Amino acid sequence: MPLLESAYRAPAYLPGGHLQTIHPALFRRMPFITTRRERLELPDGDFLDLDWSTQGRERLAILSHGLEADSKAPYIQGMATALQRRGWDVLAWNYRGCSGELNRLLPFYHSGASHDLHEVVLHALRVHPAARIDLVGFSLGGNMTLKYLGERAPVSPRLHRAVAFSVPCDLACSSRRLSTRTNRVYMDRFLRSLRRKLAEKQPHFPGEIDLTGIGGVRNFRQFDDRFTAPLHGFRDAADYWARASSRPFMPRITIPALLVNAANDPFLGPGCFPREEAEASRTFHLEIPADGGHCGFSGGPDEYWSERRAAEFLST
Repeated sequence: MPLLESAYRAPAYLPGGHLQTIHPALFRRMPFITTRRERLELPDGDFLDLDWSTQGRERLAILSHGLEADSKAPYIQGMATALQRRGWDVLAWNYRGCSGELNRLLPFYHSGASHDLHEVVLHALRVHPAARIDLVGFSLGGNMTLKYLGERAPVSPRLHRAVAFSVPCDLACSSRRLSTRTNRVYMDRFLRSLRRKLAEKQPHFPGEIDLTGIGGVRNFRQFDDRFTAPLHGFRDAADYWARASSRPFMPRITIPALLVNAANDPFLGPGCFPREEAEASRTFHLEIPADGGHCGFSGGPDEYWSERRAAEFLST
């Protein structure tokens, strides 16, 4: 019954889930340590940009970022620094269109694009000598990671463990939560970035992306109905959310995996706390700290609690 108690509490100067979410995103500064870039050519003709920090170590961690972020995100580089300090090599990958250059094809990325994570894992197995490969995902990247682990058998015995933080594992539930008035600031930020990306892509695909009235798109249901679903082979937003959510895949996860979702995460509704799946599983673990916000989990000046917790679980 891997439903774990959590002792984490946020610092007293960061009360509440919103402040615990916003403060690290605005004020944390981390050096960029995954400095060796490699372009991975994909079977469909597109590409992914991978950022490595390697010394030929026996352990490798593959880090997956959140929606409209990239490998330079403070939570990615903080995790990379913490794991490297403890003996891991690190690969932080950028989703299609997230590395500073538009991807080549009309589709870009989405919450369930675990086929791209699969290509990254296969590539790492080919080129890195690590005896153990661990996966760490944040938010959308955490959903992708857990879905990947549940939808297929481990591709290698070298695939060791996984940790995911702040995961909207029920996308419909999370979308409803983000559409509330109190979460308007987050929704507006995501939509501004997504609109900008579509505007950059549209001239390369004339007639295939219609931006008429895009300024009136105010939430994920409208955006996913109009853009995400048709661009990626889903019927509509509801079909996309149902097929891309990781929660249905959790009972089939066979390597040890830990999901850490804070109870006060403003992005997550009740469907994003899969207690029943954890209680029924021997490999899928769930930890629900009272504090943490979304991808927050602030700690000391050098390391966040999430980084220590990931290293602890992956080392077990």
